[in-house]
Amino acid sequence: MVTLTVLTLIYFLPTLVATHRGHTAGGILILNLFFGWTGIGWLAMMLWALLSPPPYYVLMPPVYLPYGGWRRY
Repeated sequence: MVTLTVLTLIYFLPTLVATHRGHTAGGILILNLFFGWTGIGWLAMMLWALLSPPPYYVLMPPVYLPYGGWRRY
């Protein structure tokens, strides 16, 4: 039973890596299900998960408002 679990984790390792790196792993998961059993398919998906840059988000810095945004009259 432990062997089956380890082999399943190795089989889905490209999907796990892609998910951990912040990718939407839908494409890798589908391809992994159908082509992961071939060595070339598994290797290609692993390289795809490792080498593609993860998405990044640009956060705008907060706007500085004197006195915390309160106006003095």
